[in-house]
Amino acid sequence: MQNESGYTTITPRELKQWLDERKDYLLIDILPNEVFVKRHIPGAKNACVYEVTFPDQAAALVSERERAIVVYGSSHLSLDAATAAEKLVRLGYSPVYALVGGVAAWRKEGLALDGEEPAAESDPGTRLRLADGTYKVDPEASLLTWVGRNANKMHHGTVRLAGGEISILGGSLSGVVEVDMRSIQNIDLEGDELQPVLIAHVESDDFFFVKRFPSAKFAIKSARPVAEPYLGSPNYEVGGAFELRGVQRDICFLATVSNLGEGRIAAEAHFDIDRTRWNVLYGSSRFFEHLGMHLVFDPITVQLRIVAG
Repeated sequence: MQNESGYTTITPRELKQWLDERKDYLLIDILPNEVFVKRHIPGAKNACVYEVTFPDQAAALVSERERAIVVYGSSHLSLDAATAAEKLVRLGYSPVYALVGGVAAWRKEGLALDGEEPAAESDPGTRLRLADGTYKVDPEASLLTWVGRNANKMHHGTVRLAGGEISILGGSLSGVVEVDMRSIQNIDLEGDELQPVLIAHVESDDFFFVKRFPSAKFAIKSARPVAEPYLGSPNYEVGGAFELRGVQRDICFLATVSNLGEGRIAAEAHFDIDRTRWNVLYGSSRFFEHLGMHLVFDPITVQLRIVAG
C-alpha cells in the first residue's frame, strides 16, 4: 500500500517471492558500503543514503525513472529505508518500495544473505560502549571554549587544558581534569588593539586572578550513562567539584561521550556557569551599583572537549 510520501512498503516474504519469480526490479541496499560488503540480500546493489552523493549513486545504478526500485536498510528501528525511498520519489523514480524491517526482518524470516560475513551479528553503532581502564587527558587535543557577554556585545575565546586522568569502571567515570588559566585567549578581537586589554582584564583580580590562581580543576564525583546512551546525544550525567580562583563549587551537566577507538575516548559538554559562585564578581549588578557600561552578565558559557587515551 502506497503511503503519503509516495512509496510502497513490501514485506520480506513478498520480496522473496519477487526474487523467486525473477520480477524486473532493482534492489538497493542503502547502508554504508562496509556494511553491505559484510552482508546483504542476494542480488542487491549498494548506494549509501547517508552520503550526499546518494542521488548520483542511484542514477548510476538505474537510468530509467520508471523502473521498479526496492530499497532496504538495517531494521525497524532505523529510518534509513524510508529516507531513501522518499528521496527517490522526490527525484522522480516510480514505483519505489521500501522493505519493512530491513535486513533484520529478512534474517528473522530465515531468509538467506550474501556477503563476507552473512551470519555475523552486526553492531548498529547507536549505543555507547566504553572499555574499563584509565585514560590520560591529551592537552593538545582537548580545549575549553568560553563566551562572556554584556548588554551590547559578547566575547569568546579559549583556555587550554593542562592534563588530567579519567577512569572508567563498569560504565561509571571518575577522575580529575586541570585547566591552565594562564593560557586564556580571546578570538573575536583578533587583530584589534583592544584584544590584549581584554585578556589582561580577564587575567586580573577583577576576574580570574591568574597570577595567584594559575590553574582551575574539575574533580568528577559522579558520571553515569543516561537511561538510553545513544551516540551523538548527551549520554552521560556528570557531577563534580569545580575549583576556580581558589573556590570550590559543585556543578552538574550533561555530556556526550564517544569512543574514538584505539584506546581513546572523547567527551563534549556545553553549559553555563554563574561566575559569581566562584567570587568572580566584577560587573555584576547583584554586587555593584551604578555600573553603567561596566555591567557584565553573570553567566559564562563553557564548551568543553576532552580527549583522553
